[in-house]
Amino acid sequence: MNRRVVITGLGAVTPIGNNVNEFFENIQAGKCGIDLINSFDTEGYQGKVAAQVKDFDPKNYMDAKDARRMDRFSQFAVVAAKEALEDSGIELDSINRERFGVFVGSGIGSIGLIEKETKTLLEKGPRRVNPLFIPMTITNMAAGNIAIQFGAKGVCTNVVTACATGNNSIGEAFRSIKHGYADVILAGGTEASITPLAVAGFTTLTALSTSSDPLRASIPFDKDRDGFVMGEGAGILLLEEYEHAKARKAKIYAEIVGYGTTCDAYHITAPSSDGEGGARAMKLAMEEAGVRPDEVSYINAHGTGTPTNDKVETLAVKAAMGEAAYRIPVSSTKSMIGHLLGAAGAVEAVICVKAMEKSFIPPTIGLLKPDEECDLDYVPITGRSAKLTYTMSNSFGFGGHNATLLFKNWME
Repeated sequence: MNRRVVITGLGAVTPIGNNVNEFFENIQAGKCGIDLINSFDTEGYQGKVAAQVKDFDPKNYMDAKDARRMDRFSQFAVVAAKEALEDSGIELDSINRERFGVFVGSGIGSIGLIEKETKTLLEKGPRRVNPLFIPMTITNMAAGNIAIQFGAKGVCTNVVTACATGNNSIGEAFRSIKHGYADVILAGGTEASITPLAVAGFTTLTALSTSSDPLRASIPFDKDRDGFVMGEGAGILLLEEYEHAKARKAKIYAEIVGYGTTCDAYHITAPSSDGEGGARAMKLAMEEAGVRPDEVSYINAHGTGTPTNDKVETLAVKAAMGEAAYRIPVSSTKSMIGHLLGAAGAVEAVICVKAMEKSFIPPTIGLLKPDEECDLDYVPITGRSAKLTYTMSNSFGFGGHNATLLFKNWME
């Protein structure tokens, strides 16, 4: 028997707000969270801008000792999970902790600490390496720390599918509840990889924008786009089995009704040129939900701002949606917050849910010069008011990973 899965709590730490309300208000305002990198010296770097989290002090949210034992990506995740739990109003002492799980991934984990401790090893020797180096670095520790902080004794796992991580984490959590393996799950993604090595690596891969103008760096679907801008942060959703949520009279934001995940099986970094894999993920999500393309109210695109991705995603939307493709508003909120890598899909899931609650379609703020090959309705510059019934979110990752989530506005 398949069970319904609803969203009862939201949490976010982002470049334009360290809580959900501030974050979405800035999405509505079209605020750009991109600026010159200030966390390290960018002398000699082609890429000099990023979407950094501002004014974040983990000690404002957790015990100082706990904060010191977590790297930044884990701190983001725990803070966003705490907000999601508080937002949900759930009483943890009243639930079965063995059916309370965590699905939170990170695409990279603690690359910053790896850089720091490598320098320590080379300059001061092996005995000076931080004894907590390993448990602070490995990607599963975001999920592990959340489980420890909040007593989640059920399934606790870490999906790593590059930039599809957030969507895959939420999708797999959805299936776990749908098929009866858990009742409550904190699901999402987190990332903190705006570091010298990561920025250098993505730049030499020719994936990052080299623009030094924060307002012309992350410009998805624009003719002048030249790469993505790195972002950081976390997004966490509290997923709950419908009857479980109903029994405690929880506020329900939305229902997850479809999830599609595929692989291009084509190339380590480039998407398949015809968008077949992404299109198939969208079709699978709609098929599971029993939803037609013309019923989809809004698509939050992967929309990275790389020349290839945006062109291929346009083809994928057309292949999946047919004639309806030109009637569905599509936007990339990465124009405001950059690309959060493993956290991208999770933060964009928060956007999709809030968009339905607030009847608002977010804009693609940097889209000044439309590309003729990207000819869908990409909601340029300014958002729109609209009643939304179904919202879809796409995430595609290196390795050919594709993941699509389909959300339904809550109706009894």
